[in-house]
Amino acid sequence: MKLQPAYVEDVAEATVRIIQRAETQPTIFECGGPRAYSYEELVGIIARQAGLAPILVPIPLAVWHALAWASEILPDPILTRNQVELMQIDTVSSPEMPGLVELGISPQPVEAILQKMLSKCG
Repeated sequence: MKLQPAYVEDVAEATVRIIQRAETQPTIFECGGPRAYSYEELVGIIARQAGLAPILVPIPLAVWHALAWASEILPDPILTRNQVELMQIDTVSSPEMPGLVELGISPQPVEAILQKMLSKCG
């Protein structure tokens, strides 16, 4: 699965710019960050920026399905089969759709945002 996280302030700015547009033609904007990551890459980047060295253990999809099925028996499931299905779908913006750049916004990379967030914590 690929993820393309966008910084919340970039998305908020995009929302403001869309609302302020004089254009009346409905347009769909897909707001994604500047880079797509695999889940493993993203966890690794976050861990390195935080000074951590996680041990990542790949779990087969069949195991995730079994865990979700068992979890759904509980009154407040921590994992559902729908969530496992979503784990199999890339969450990236389409290059054919307008996005942050078309709104004049330069998307901020995850690495830069993590530096800002972690500097506030320490």
